[in-house]
Amino acid sequence: MTQPIWKSLGRPVALIYGLATYLISLTTFLYTVGFVGNIFVPKSIDDGPKGSYGQSLFINLGLFFLFALQHSVMARKWFKGWWTRLVPQAVERSTYVLVSSLVLLFFFWQWRPLTVVVWEVEYPPAQRILEVLFWLGWLIAIHSSFLIDHGDLFGLRQVRLYTRGQAYTPVKFQMPDLYRYVRHPIMMGILIAFWSTPVMTMGHFVFAAASTAYILLNIRHEEQELVELYGAAYREYRRRIPMLFPLPRRKD
Repeated sequence: MTQPIWKSLGRPVALIYGLATYLISLTTFLYTVGFVGNIFVPKSIDDGPKGSYGQSLFINLGLFFLFALQHSVMARKWFKGWWTRLVPQAVERSTYVLVSSLVLLFFFWQWRPLTVVVWEVEYPPAQRILEVLFWLGWLIAIHSSFLIDHGDLFGLRQVRLYTRGQAYTPVKFQMPDLYRYVRHPIMMGILIAFWSTPVMTMGHFVFAAASTAYILLNIRHEEQELVELYGAAYREYRRRIPMLFPLPRRKD
């Protein structure tokens, strides 16, 4: 039922839908920066209604489980095979981006602060260094998304090809710029941003630690699919290039 209705609406709808979901994801990304950095946004990682410590921790971990479940399941090949029977292939990625953004916004809305200080850096030059690293991490993540194909990552390329009547083809395997030093510079940048703070509250620590655990776990699943997609080329790339941090390259 969904597919014929979608086809009757036409290609412009796919383009509008893709652009709208991209704008929502961009807004969500900017809010994420403010949320983690305790800047600009009305409710950040250390703001909001305070409950009992145990209740707040339980809610926060539940929010992580919800995000991880959605983010992981919808990215798996078996789910996409079923999902595209309901959602047209051209907007599958855009729909994933939209749902991820909505779940993340719900995450921020329901987050409970845990304001006990785990550590605090009081030396002003060290504080400035951590602030620079915070912004550098986000810059690395954004820059890296454009190195591989920003449009494909957020569904824009898919809807653009669809509106032109062209078949979708996977992005070619390549190692531009930062990808010559680490396999996942987007995740590297995000981790740098999450951990770079002069004042580490318990809530921020839980957020950063849980995010790190999820990223490490998700990378394993993602790389299995990359090996299936690119074969020997990606196996060799994985053998030579570190996963997250630019350690010395392996020599043959």
